[in-house]
Amino acid sequence: MSHVFPRHTKASLPTVATGKGVYLYDTEGKQYLDGSGGAAVSCLGHGDKDVTQAIKSQLDKVAFAHTSFMTSQPAEDLAERLVQLAPPGIDRAYFVSGGSEAVEAALKLARQYYWEQGQMERKYFIARRQSYHGNTLAALATGGNEWRRAPFAPLMIQTSHISPCYAYRGCRDDESDREYGRRVADELETEIQKLGARNVIGFVAEPVVGATAGAVPPVDGYFKRIREICNQYDILLILDEVMCGMGRTGSLFACEQDDIAPDIVTIAKGLGAGYQPIGSMLCTAQIYDAIEQGSGFFQHGHTYVGHPTACAASLAVVNKLVDQKLVEQCAAMGEKLQAALMRQFAQHPHIGDIRGRGLFRGIEIVQNVETRQPFPVEMAMHKKLKKAAFEAGLICYPMGGTIDGINGDHVLLAPPFILEDAHIDEIVDKLDTAFKQVLNQV
Repeated sequence: MSHVFPRHTKASLPTVATGKGVYLYDTEGKQYLDGSGGAAVSCLGHGDKDVTQAIKSQLDKVAFAHTSFMTSQPAEDLAERLVQLAPPGIDRAYFVSGGSEAVEAALKLARQYYWEQGQMERKYFIARRQSYHGNTLAALATGGNEWRRAPFAPLMIQTSHISPCYAYRGCRDDESDREYGRRVADELETEIQKLGARNVIGFVAEPVVGATAGAVPPVDGYFKRIREICNQYDILLILDEVMCGMGRTGSLFACEQDDIAPDIVTIAKGLGAGYQPIGSMLCTAQIYDAIEQGSGFFQHGHTYVGHPTACAASLAVVNKLVDQKLVEQCAAMGEKLQAALMRQFAQHPHIGDIRGRGLFRGIEIVQNVETRQPFPVEMAMHKKLKKAAFEAGLICYPMGGTIDGINGDHVLLAPPFILEDAHIDEIVDKLDTAFKQVLNQV
């Protein structure tokens, strides 16, 4: 009997034995193509010798030193590399152990930034419905995923939520994509005015929405307008790139494709590619200087902040992504994956939308393509699709509640950047097998 506390107490899972390239193998010898990189984590695939060697080399020197006493060369080198590569204005990196911690650090830094300037009244964050920013309490409160929030609502900070930029569901027949983007972006201005600009800390958003809605990209011009509004009302723009960043959408930082720069950005998942637990919150020099010239102390921290071994692994990952042009490879293979998905499923009677950027693709499942009506919630189509794909040897990331946290189903794909053409064919073939098994029965 296992003494592990699992994610789901009624699930019976195989035990992973080994990993090589885009594949994982269980202890029974079954092979699975890791078509979602776990949760968009394994950008380099499994068994990368360069990253494992970087970890071993650091362990031979020192595994850990607490950052209240010492910094480490891997942390210094990683911070310098990331700042060189980051959007304009980003100047400092704060290393944590994962995405939720990175978002939590971002929210607390944003509040302290104004606190240091005597603006104690700043207390509200604005985010979007159908977003996900992590599972710690402040991150969960900021996210707009209702079913995750519901059990813990009494414990969470008050946060406002505006509409997502979700053209498949939100764009009206009488407006262009740009008009739609302007309309939903302007909801931010309305909410700021409602709360009072001097009471608002910042706006939090995923450049490309990940698990909650299924790789939903913004329409052209949306984030430019968001940036304008944040500037106009002197609030911070905090971008959550935990899932969509580090090359996943075809540029190292997802916001590059929208031609904007944030005040704070969070990264994780692909930052360590699964080889070590690591995340980072990055901020501008202006925000850092407010702390440095004020109290001098960021009132936040965890034991494993700036962990040397994790930073050494991450530096190897980032160098590989950039120096071996794996981000560009991700962009190219993403276009191939999109084309293959469109060829196979664009005319499917239950596939409503195929979307995304880079190797970050979402497939929205519907009962009726013409009306975009989702399947009834009680059918739990996403769970059936996950099971059928897994049995076929494909790990993908189906989720429910795509539309409003309750209704809708999608499948998220986020395979390793080392994907080859044959792997794309395998993903599509195994998805087709799963779709036929589940969707042909309705």
